[in-house]
This record gives sequence, C-alpha cells and structure tokens, in this order.
Amino acid sequence: MAEPILAEQIANHLRRDILRGKLPPGTSIKERDNASELGVSRTPMREAIRILAKEGLVRLRPSRSPIVAQPDFKDVSDQAEVLIALEKLSAELACRDATEADIERIGGIVDYMAEHFAESDPLDMFEIDMSFHTAIAEASHNHALAETHRTFLQRLWRARYLAASQRRNRERVVSEHTRILDALKARNPDAARAAIDNHLWRLAEDIRAVVEAEISGGANNNSEVGEPL
Repeated sequence: MAEPILAEQIANHLRRDILRGKLPPGTSIKERDNASELGVSRTPMREAIRILAKEGLVRLRPSRSPIVAQPDFKDVSDQAEVLIALEKLSAELACRDATEADIERIGGIVDYMAEHFAESDPLDMFEIDMSFHTAIAEASHNHALAETHRTFLQRLWRARYLAASQRRNRERVVSEHTRILDALKARNPDAARAAIDNHLWRLAEDIRAVVEAEISGGANNNSEVGEPL
C-alpha cells in the first residue's frame, strides 16, 4: 500500500481515538509505540501525525513526542466565527452554482441521517454530518472557498464533535439539515443563510463548556515531560 494512503488511514485511526477520548488532550503520541501497535513503519506514522498537526488535533514539540492538543477557547471561538461565515457563503454560492447532482448528493446525506441516526455510532453520524457541510462547500464550485472551509472544519473537528455529543437529538439535527436542503433546492440564498445561521448560531457557546471542562479537568494530567519520539 502506498505510504500517503497508509498515512491517511493511520491519521483517521488516531483522529477517531482522539475524538472518542481514548487519546485525551495532553496525551503523548509516541511514534515508535504507535507504529508498533498498528504494525506499520515510523515513516507513515510520522506523516499521519503531521496531518493531525495541520488539523490542530496534535501539537508538535521539538525533541519530544507530539501531544494531543488542548485548544484555547478564544482560538476555538474565533475559528467558529470564521467557519460560520464560510458556511453561509458556501450555501449562498451553492444556491447559484450547485448542479442538480450536487443537490441530490446533499439530499442523499440528509436522507441517510434521517434513516440511520438512531442506530448509528455517534462518531460515525458526526462524520456523516460533517460530510453534509463539506458537500455544500464543494457545491459552491469555488475551490478557494471549499479548501478554506475544509481547513477550518478540520481545526474545529474535535470541539465540534464534543459539542454535538452533548446535544445529540435526531429531530433537531434532521429538521435543521432539512431546512438548509430545502433552501438549496429553492435556490434561495437568503433562506439558505438563515437556515445556516439557525443551525450554527450557538456553535461557539456549545463548545465553550466542553472545552473549559477539559482544560479544568486536564490541568493536573497534562505532562510536558520530554519523551523519546
């Protein structure tokens, strides 16, 4: 298997461990131990860690093992404001430029969420949810916007998952996503922006509690002691 593909697979494995809390903030990620555990060489493991560092999930440290990042709430709040603005612009442009195939793809995601929400693993459903927002950004057919949106979505991945876990409610999730979809189908940019705002307006506040709780609870557990890579 090509190393770039393997590195992506390893990154996905570690990302899910981080989101589930198996690797909480402050936890050292030792290249040698993790590579051995997964039965891979250190080269793709090192690349996987770089991928997660770009997403803000891992913090690199000179001459020491990287650790799972603990974001500052101000940073997360600032990023959430940017993400919401990008989501609104994506929806507005998608109303104008999305193809019928784009709309059908987005609708298929909503249908899947409605049908499988109850029995799905929360993390699996969260990833489906994020694919909905990514699909709208891609439906804008603005490459720069889609790339920027992906960057901020990745940076907020963990905080957003934790917040979503606190407010897991099928009817709310399905109804809010359906409202966005209906606006896209109607090619109504004002309705699309309003639907996005209704869906995300409290995003920053939703993640405040979980981020501050982790900072408080992990203050005595995070170690900065150097460890071999």
